[in-house]
Formats: sequence, structure tokens, C-alpha cells
Amino acid sequence: MDIRQRPVAFLGGTGPEGRGLALRYALAGQEVLIGSRDAARAAQAAERVRAKARGAKVTGVANSEAARLGESVFLVVPYEAQRSLLEEVGAHLVGKLVVSVVSPVVFEGGRPRTIAVEEGSAAQQAQRLLPESQVVAAFHHVSASDLWATERRLEGDVLVCASDSDAKARTMELVRLVVALRPVDAGGLENARYVEELTALLIELNRLHRAHTSVRILGV
Repeated sequence: MDIRQRPVAFLGGTGPEGRGLALRYALAGQEVLIGSRDAARAAQAAERVRAKARGAKVTGVANSEAARLGESVFLVVPYEAQRSLLEEVGAHLVGKLVVSVVSPVVFEGGRPRTIAVEEGSAAQQAQRLLPESQVVAAFHHVSASDLWATERRLEGDVLVCASDSDAKARTMELVRLVVALRPVDAGGLENARYVEELTALLIELNRLHRAHTSVRILGV
């Protein structure tokens, strides 16, 4: 089946990043599932996305249902919620592509700080918890506000880290569905820690300069 025909699910997708990515994939013609611990909240988020993507097929459901029905599944939960979520829905993710957008970042006094993860990164923790899934790290540096503002042209590269070559290729294909974003092969999943940590720096740059920063890799 062509990747364009496969439903894309966003676990914990009611936050700004999840809604923004869901909107962009809905506009690209994908069937979209927005998951949440609260199905009613997921339905509200789906309604907001449909209001900006008229005619798109966007459904809000519980996380477990989104994990069961999605073919490509995005993790867009806060890091502290990742373990419990994956322990709950892991059985539905066997054999599936799981794209981690999770960054282990907390805020202290309004400033971002990275959290040390025993496995090395949030994506590696997800892979340990989902040994029969193909986990890929991607989309960490795309602004949620830029994703939601459809009148704004997206710019930048998406760094894609994965140890499974097929999963990496499929994720890069998913990136290309979002207009103007370019996927860049950033090596194995062990490199996800550097990608995740860079998120905190970009957040701080946005605060300092009142900007919407993104990443562009030159020379490749």
C-alpha cells in the first residue's frame, strides 16, 4: 500500500505540536487520527483541525484506538508521559513505524533544560519499550506555531535518525508530504540524543530573539 493511503496517528496529539502536524498531514490528503487519554479532548482537537482543513478525514479517539488503527504512528507526548503511554498501547504498535517527536525537556523559570535519559534519548527509550516496532526520531525542530499557521511557508530540514533503513526511508517519505520541508539522514537512532538536545537550544533562541527558528543543514 502506498504510504499516502495509510492513516497517520498522533498519540498525545491534542497539544500544539500534535495538532500542527495533524493539520499539515490532513492538508496533504492523509487520513489522520488524533489520540488522547481523553477521547472527548481528542474529538475537540480533531474538530479544530477539520475547521482549517475542510473536507479532510480527521478523527479524535483514545490513544489506544489511534495506536491500533494507525499505520504510521507519531509520539507527540511530553517525555514524562512517554513510558506509561507506551506500556499501555505497545501491543498495538507491533510491526509499525513509530516516529518519536519527543524531547526530554523541562522548563525551570521559563527556561528550557534537557533531562538525562538512561537509554541515551527519548527515542532510544521508546525503542527499548517497543522492541517489535521500528522507532525513528524526527520532526523535533519544526515550530508548532508555524505548522498551525497555514498561511506561513514552512522552512527548514527535518533530521531523521533511525537504525532501521526501511523505517528511515518511510519516515523521509512522510517528511516530503509536508510542503517545503526536506528530510536529512542524520544516522542511526543513537544520534537522536543530539537532535533532542538541540530542541532546548532552539526554544531558548526563540525566547531571546522572539523568533521562530528552524534548522537548515548546508552542504548536503
